[in-house]
Amino acid sequence: METQLDPMKDDLPLMANTSYMLVKHYILDLDVDFKSKVIEGIIVLFFETGSQYRKTSSTGKEGCQSQFDETCKMSASELCHIPVTNVSACSSKTEYNDFAVCGKGEEDTPDKKGNHSNQEQASGISSSKDFCDIENHGNKDFLLVLDCCDLSVLKVEEVDVAAVSGIEKFTRSAKLPHVSKELENLRNRIVHELVTLPADRWKEQLYYFTRCSQAPGCGELLFTTGTWSLEIRKSGIQTPADFPHAIRIWYKTKPEGRSVTWTTDQSGRPCVYTMGSPINNRALFPCQEPPVALSTWQASVRTAAGFVVLMSGENSAEPVQLREGILSWYYYVTMPMPASTFTIAVGCWQEVKQQSFTAAIQTNIEFSVPSSQADFRWHEEICGHVEYPCRFQNPAARLQAVIPYRVFAPCCLMERCEEHLLQLIPQCLSAAYITLGTHPFSRLDVLIVPSNFSSLGMASPHIIFLSQSVLPGGSHLCGTRLCHEIAHAWFGLAIGARDWTEEWLSEGFATFLEDIFWARAQQVSKRADSEEELQVLRPKKESTGEFSESGASIVKHGLKAEKIFMQVHYLKGYFLLRSLARTIGEASYLASLRKFVHKFHGQLVLSQDFLSMLLEDIPEQKESGLTVESIFQNWLDTSGIPKVTKWMQTNQRVRKSGKKKRKQDEAVFQKLLPDQLVLLLESLLEEKTLCPRILQCLEKTYQLREQDAEVRHRWCELVVKHKYVPGYGDVEKFLREDQAMGVYLYGELMVNEDVKQQELAHKCFSAAREHMDASSAKVVAEMLF
Repeated sequence: METQLDPMKDDLPLMANTSYMLVKHYILDLDVDFKSKVIEGIIVLFFETGSQYRKTSSTGKEGCQSQFDETCKMSASELCHIPVTNVSACSSKTEYNDFAVCGKGEEDTPDKKGNHSNQEQASGISSSKDFCDIENHGNKDFLLVLDCCDLSVLKVEEVDVAAVSGIEKFTRSAKLPHVSKELENLRNRIVHELVTLPADRWKEQLYYFTRCSQAPGCGELLFTTGTWSLEIRKSGIQTPADFPHAIRIWYKTKPEGRSVTWTTDQSGRPCVYTMGSPINNRALFPCQEPPVALSTWQASVRTAAGFVVLMSGENSAEPVQLREGILSWYYYVTMPMPASTFTIAVGCWQEVKQQSFTAAIQTNIEFSVPSSQADFRWHEEICGHVEYPCRFQNPAARLQAVIPYRVFAPCCLMERCEEHLLQLIPQCLSAAYITLGTHPFSRLDVLIVPSNFSSLGMASPHIIFLSQSVLPGGSHLCGTRLCHEIAHAWFGLAIGARDWTEEWLSEGFATFLEDIFWARAQQVSKRADSEEELQVLRPKKESTGEFSESGASIVKHGLKAEKIFMQVHYLKGYFLLRSLARTIGEASYLASLRKFVHKFHGQLVLSQDFLSMLLEDIPEQKESGLTVESIFQNWLDTSGIPKVTKWMQTNQRVRKSGKKKRKQDEAVFQKLLPDQLVLLLESLLEEKTLCPRILQCLEKTYQLREQDAEVRHRWCELVVKHKYVPGYGDVEKFLREDQAMGVYLYGELMVNEDVKQQELAHKCFSAAREHMDASSAKVVAEMLF
């Protein structure tokens, strides 16, 4: 029996026993109530027995065969049609009728199908004291463990999928058995047949998932909730094979739940959105959080009219009115992804419409694709992932340089979005396509989230969250951040880390690719640093990717509040990839990246998977001593950045001479690009003293208050360092409106031990604390008190 984890530790527990049972599909049916700040409803989970039980079981039951590791051929070119007859008889829920008739419109087309993925990721530890030993089953009931936190679970029951009309097609037995035990086996057989349908029957599969989710219950299940888990058992059931493979859970979220943020948008309207960290979605719905638990989902979300529901879904949902004042929104995905990538945002967002002239220009943009890439993209090859409707095997999708996209924002930010963001999206999408080929996802929504969002951006399947901080000051910061998040479609989502602690595989690649993408549309640069224990890119070293027998695990440093503000996985990963590109040659390196994407999309990987393939492609590098082991030793398993740090310091020193004279050349310096301004201000931060006159001239010359957030952050640092009182208003404004970037300014205000600056820090924190992201608030509180 393993020791229970201390919930106050920095490590984040992943409790789900995925080795015994794997969720293959979720159906959520939820109501969003802004008055009580609660999301309430039902979730139905469909399971397959996992790999660990398959290996240890001696029963040989066919129902225990896991499909998880199977490599399947793709045949997504033919779509099934779901007959619309008797639909109303099988469902009283209006929100599903749309899908039952194959969803009119764009989601019906062959090139709008599938995707996958993963965002930040990890692996295992810890079981309950009641967990059964599957080698010696017979003495205890089998215990299903789900990841769950900050949820009120009301009821759990088995679903009688055998009661669904027409479901007999999913079992070899034409007659319903009369014996109770045989009926239980029949239900599990039906679920097994349903979750393993071939990819070209995905519409039929979703239709019957919906029908099954609305089937009657056939017995309540026993359950207990802990700090990090929901444990479910059925009396007398001792093996995963016999445990119900379709269960329904009634539950409510809690207003303080850490997976969702209830707040107001920039126009003062209520909204709620999911957080990417630190505990992913376990406070939104009971789930399996480990990356290996790849699943598909459907979700119906009801809320008051006037609110818009955006979600990770392949379809661009249109609301259905259920009754006066209540709308329902329905989304689905057919590409298996970790539950952590499920994203939802509900608010009074407005769609930023393209002007007809702009739209005409964008639809006529032509982009040249290198012939070598085009040849590679058309190279017919069987995908290596589990079967799903894959865009990499879809000829129309392979030619789609710009996928359909929409932009949503509060009404007060519509004009800014129209001015910069709308024009940037097709350029950045096209640059990504030129670089990496087929877009893994069929569409994209971009949402400007509230000011308390704790980072500049977050990518999820089909949707990107952007901070309002990227909008002011021209297109530079907005474009680079957009490129970064678009890059996550390939690295972090279509290709996920098998171990969440190796998130450099997501962030390092995205930071590297934002350079490549933006350079093809404009130009860009990047930098940062962090504390030593968090600078290791493989914190679990040789045990990376390992998990306990049950499938449980931990995310190293997963609950450490400071971790989300560290840039090491972004920047150190970036410098490693930049170093490899310089050593190997950029053309060869990008060709290897395209090959890697094609080979591993839809799968979970470790660092060695990428590095081994790269060096195998370019064997001559081995002669120079470049090996996977040397890269581990110099980059992934140690802190710091080899050699690059000295280069950065030298580069900064070159710009240090004669700074105070630059005020005379206003006409020249007013033309500096944002990245050049950042470098200039960072150089000035090296100066021990700058007089108020210089600072005043600096702000006036470059109009620093009107620049993007990266520039304004450096300006605020200068204000704080040199106690420039006329600039304190700029600092206060930044801490209020740019919370995604302002955390460390609080520390700088406190470090100087200046009474006015400390009063400013406390004043700003007092005003923002109630609506601030929880991790940000915790870090700031530690600085101030």
